[in-house]
Amino acid sequence: MSTSVPATSARRQELLDLSYEYVLEHGVGDLSLRPLAAAINSSPRVLLFLFGSKAALVQALLARAREDELELLHRARAAGVDGSDVIAVASELWGWLAAAEHRGLLMLWVEGYARSLIDPDGPWAGFAAATVSDWLGVLGEVASGSGAGDADPTLVLAVLRGALLDLLATADVERTTEAVTRQLALMTGAR
Repeated sequence: MSTSVPATSARRQELLDLSYEYVLEHGVGDLSLRPLAAAINSSPRVLLFLFGSKAALVQALLARAREDELELLHRARAAGVDGSDVIAVASELWGWLAAAEHRGLLMLWVEGYARSLIDPDGPWAGFAAATVSDWLGVLGEVASGSGAGDADPTLVLAVLRGALLDLLATADVERTTEAVTRQLALMTGAR
C-alpha cells in the first residue's frame, strides 16, 4: 500500500486553501510550519507529508497566488470595452489592484516577486519572470487586438506596478489612482 498522497487530494487542497489564507494575512517570507500548522488545525508533520517539504508548500502557495492573479487578468480583459482596448483593461485592473480587500494578495505578490530576484534558486525561483510573462501575455493579447504598438503592454505594466508599489507603501488610493488615470489618458492621447 502506497503512502504517497496525490497532489490533488482533498485534504491537501483544504490545507493549501487554509495556508493561503494564512499567508495572505501573515506573509510567506518568514513562514514557519509550526505556527502555520497550529493556525490551520494541522501539524507540521501532516504538511510535510502532503507537500513533501516547506519549499514545495511555498511553491504551491505562490502558484495559488498566480492563479488568482491570472483570474484577475482574464476578468479585466473581458471587462474591456470590446476585449481589445488595452487602456480600458488597464483601468479595470487598477480598480481591482487599488481595492483594500486585495492588499494581502498584493503583499504576497510583492514578497514573492522580490524574493525570486534575491534568491533565484529557492522556492521562489522564476516567480517574478513568470508574473511578468503572465501580465504581458494578457496585455499583449489586448494590445494586438487594438493595433497598439509592441511597447504598450510593457508601458501599461510599468505604470500599474509602479503605482501599486507606491500604493502598498503609502495606502494613498486617491493620489495613486489619479496618477494612473492621468498616465492612461496620456497613453490614449487624451488630456
